[in-house]
Amino acid sequence: MGAAMLERAFYDRPALEVARELIGLTLVRRLPEGVAAGRVVETEAYIGMEDSASHASRGRTARNAAMFGPPGHAYVYLVYGMHWCLNLVTEQAGVPAAVLLRAIEPVEGIEGMRARRPKARTDAQLTSGPARLCQALAVDGTLDGADVCRPEGDLLVEDRGRRLGPLVACPRVGVHYAGEWAAKPFRFCDGESPYLSVRPGKEPGRR
Repeated sequence: MGAAMLERAFYDRPALEVARELIGLTLVRRLPEGVAAGRVVETEAYIGMEDSASHASRGRTARNAAMFGPPGHAYVYLVYGMHWCLNLVTEQAGVPAAVLLRAIEPVEGIEGMRARRPKARTDAQLTSGPARLCQALAVDGTLDGADVCRPEGDLLVEDRGRRLGPLVACPRVGVHYAGEWAAKPFRFCDGESPYLSVRPGKEPGRR
């Protein structure tokens, strides 16, 4: 089966649906030195201003503006002043919803990923986390707002034949401040993947 780029209609849906259905698809980053790509194995949904864990919960800012834009665009932000994180915007313009890509399984351009992440002790550590993923694929703030539905774009998602282990829904990671929203099962994982950032049931602070 050949690769097929996801069209905008895929993203123009509730973030929870998109987060589930991204699992098993392929994130593609085009670089001057070649393509880097990986099968998506872990995502998190952020569903709007009512979601206390979302950056949009306090309204629109310069940082989160891409979340309020049309679906099928990237929302890339910096955490701790040093780590980039990649989200894909969902739903219609004006509805601040997005899916954080937490982990991928490298399938193409692995040597380049190793070069960009020289401190990774194993290949399983190349992309097992949102910051690691961005470093391995050279994703940074220049891609904030990028249209991932442009066939000639530098960042997109393809269906190369959806390969999927058992789909597991579990709480999001690092959102303990969000009250009742912290426990909602808005993180989706390929339960058999060794590339997950956190194994289901092992979320920090969970008993």
